[in-house]
Amino acid sequence: MDILIKILQLLLSLSILVIFHELGHFIAARIFKTRVEKFYLFFNPWFSLFKIRKGETEYGMGWLPLGGYVKIAGMIDESMDLEQMKKPPQPWEFRSKPAWQRLIIMLGGVTVNILLAILIYIVMLSFWGEQYLPASAVKYGITVDSVGYQIGLRNGDKIISLDHKTVDDFMDIPKTIILEEAKTIQIERDGRDTTLWVPEKMISILIHYKSADFISVRIPFVVRDFVQGSAAKKAGILINDQIIGLNDSLYPYFDQFKTELQHHKNRQVTVRVIRDKDSLNVPVLVPETGLIGVYPQPPIHYLEFREKHYNIFTAIPAGFIRTWEGAGNYLKSIKLIFSQEKAYESVGGFISIGNIFPSSWNWQAFWSLTAFLSIMLAILNILPIPALDGGHVMFLLYEIIVRRKPSERFLEYAQYVGMALLLGLLIFANANDIIKLFK
Repeated sequence: MDILIKILQLLLSLSILVIFHELGHFIAARIFKTRVEKFYLFFNPWFSLFKIRKGETEYGMGWLPLGGYVKIAGMIDESMDLEQMKKPPQPWEFRSKPAWQRLIIMLGGVTVNILLAILIYIVMLSFWGEQYLPASAVKYGITVDSVGYQIGLRNGDKIISLDHKTVDDFMDIPKTIILEEAKTIQIERDGRDTTLWVPEKMISILIHYKSADFISVRIPFVVRDFVQGSAAKKAGILINDQIIGLNDSLYPYFDQFKTELQHHKNRQVTVRVIRDKDSLNVPVLVPETGLIGVYPQPPIHYLEFREKHYNIFTAIPAGFIRTWEGAGNYLKSIKLIFSQEKAYESVGGFISIGNIFPSSWNWQAFWSLTAFLSIMLAILNILPIPALDGGHVMFLLYEIIVRRKPSERFLEYAQYVGMALLLGLLIFANANDIIKLFK
């Protein structure tokens, strides 16, 4: 069921993005009285799921969910309709329009994707606002896994800044370390400030790492719920009990207790708890797993999260800022692919994209991810690769500058090359996903 929900969210998100992207081309073409012969959601090799003709345009839905397209008359595109190009140009065709109009038509999809992201952020901020955890509010410090340990961080450290620049939202720290390629981390450890130097090649390791949880928030251990068959529940531990120790030692934080418990598999231990201000010792038999089946209260139970509220007027500039920052972060991630060793192995396809969606339907998460994917789609489409919008834009800018149009034969071959490159990239990205499944 979790996988099905992820797939449904991915398909809905892609459908929205493709429709709006192609609508951008469609509207710009119609403004300049250019005929649009087809408008399709998804590709339709051999057959369509459905189609309907209205006026001069056929609207339909294909069966291959790899994108969508509008077929603009008199244009060499993915349809490769070369027979039409052999006929004399008509005034309603793309090739008959001035270069500046053709440029606007080709930029229409990217423009609408950016505007869509801005609109989504504006509506989201107006409706939900935003909640964040200030780095300064992480009063118990952090916990780290083995990768965080390699960086030099330790459980209980408090992160002050990265390269002497403060990060407002604690949850942005892992992303900032990677995208900004941080060289140093300023921390407080045992009441003393110190600077850690991020080891060489650490950014490359983090890029390949599957989780952003190499740095997490340290929390006290208060029982929120139990797993089925919980050893703690059988022993008499209750919801809202605060677990503070094991046998004769104090372990007031969840990470400390969990780590120590692994040394007591298949043994009976004494779990020290606080219940309604009373201190109790509860004997618990630790199973082979080294876990006693308890869910802790989440960080929001202990830490002071902050909220920002927006009305429609304050949400508008915030929506533009969110989109600008999202585009900048995505460009930085593209740069890392070329600057970090073997970072290309982190490139993912549809499985990677699908996995970023939550396993339960959450509209706030859905729209946030859709806005980011809209930004991503805009940036990828504007890359100067033939067969993408950016390839057409590149040739149109050449035409405007040198006042000479590339030959149709050249554009035809460029389209073939671009389509081959895109197919190769598609195969490579999805092959990476499949390889990761077996690692």
